[in-house]
Amino acid sequence: MGGFNSFVKLFMPKDRVFYSLFEDVASNLVEMSQVLNELVATTDLAVRKDKVHLIERLEHKNDDYTHRIFVELGQNFITPFDREDIHYLAATLDDVADYIHGSAKRMDIYKVHNINDSIRKLAELIHLGVLELHKAIHELRTMSNMRIITDACVKINSLENHADDIYDMAIAELFETEQNAAELIKMREIYQALEIATDKCEDCANVIETIIIKYS
Repeated sequence: MGGFNSFVKLFMPKDRVFYSLFEDVASNLVEMSQVLNELVATTDLAVRKDKVHLIERLEHKNDDYTHRIFVELGQNFITPFDREDIHYLAATLDDVADYIHGSAKRMDIYKVHNINDSIRKLAELIHLGVLELHKAIHELRTMSNMRIITDACVKINSLENHADDIYDMAIAELFETEQNAAELIKMREIYQALEIATDKCEDCANVIETIIIKYS
């Protein structure tokens, strides 16, 4: 009987670890996007530098979580949902972290003194998108309230559309008003990194929708 029990234990759902890791990633992203908003709200360059360093540390933490998800994928026979969906969700969540970090880093190395409304608005949309992701990911564990997940995904799609509009207007204004080519390139790169972060939130939402369609 003992042998049979250990055999059964071998196939016990070790998959719960994935929920915990995804929840850790989601919480870490909320913190990163919160710090990004604090960064763009301040004019104090020393404070801004501290925020950039904090985002960098959080991004490394995110890399560790992502690595652990991939390691678990390699070791676990049983997963809570399709392996490729787990892989893609982990990778796209990691992309969100990378682009939050990338935009903060660019503001720092390009010494952007004038953080304008477009940058602040895009940072706010990233934070709102990440909060919705956090909501959806915490529901994946039980899938008892699909409505929360679908509502969050719909909200993320509309936030991404809003970010596209802000980005288009910011770029148009930049080309109209910025005479200095170097400044123009710097600002465009920052806008792009921020906008891509919202795209990546939408990619995450799309994977989550794929998952719940398969399991509903």
